[in-house]
Amino acid sequence: MKKVVLISGGSDGLGKEAARALAVGSQVVILARNEDRLKATAAEIGCDHVVADVRDYDSVESAVNQVIKKYGQIDCLINNAGIWIEGALNLNEATAIKDAMEINALGVIYVAKAVVPVMKEKGAGLIINVISDSGLTAKKEKTVYCASKWAVTGFTKSLEAELAPYGIRVSGFYPGKMRTGFFAKKGVTKSFDNALELAPAVRALKFLVESEDDVVIPSLEIKSIKG
Repeated sequence: MKKVVLISGGSDGLGKEAARALAVGSQVVILARNEDRLKATAAEIGCDHVVADVRDYDSVESAVNQVIKKYGQIDCLINNAGIWIEGALNLNEATAIKDAMEINALGVIYVAKAVVPVMKEKGAGLIINVISDSGLTAKKEKTVYCASKWAVTGFTKSLEAELAPYGIRVSGFYPGKMRTGFFAKKGVTKSFDNALELAPAVRALKFLVESEDDVVIPSLEIKSIKG
């Protein structure tokens, strides 16, 4: 049977292009909360989809169980859902802070929690948390975004140690700024002169997914040489 790959935040950007690349040889299932966009992306790529809001554990668990019921396994999770937030802390609305922390950090934890049992049962699996280089550095006026990503860095490193005895590998993926609509979705205009093209980022993700089952790549950082 083909490897089953679940990708959160799979309806656009990096998640969508990773799904397109991996669908050639794997059974890809993309997960997002916007059902219309999700269906359109799945039809375009030729992959499967499940609807879930990563902020809601019950929603996540239900979606993951649908995948397991249909395919019997989840071999790889690419935890990719995320949103942008920037600006001086005192100018960030409390609701926007909550949303960013819930999607960027709690959502990653929720989806991982939901897939771990089936991976433990199989005694194998790969969890890739797409984090950002903001999970490694401190940046002014990006305090909340960095906080959410540093949380995932700590989670990823701890989860790697926790799941290794069960044959489950955990990797942190740390891309720099990429040419996507990530910022535009929040109404933010960015210069992409020093940004990473999507293609090499997708190839790096594909490398992680296709790595040998007995090889652990704890972290992979990628950015443009101009960055």
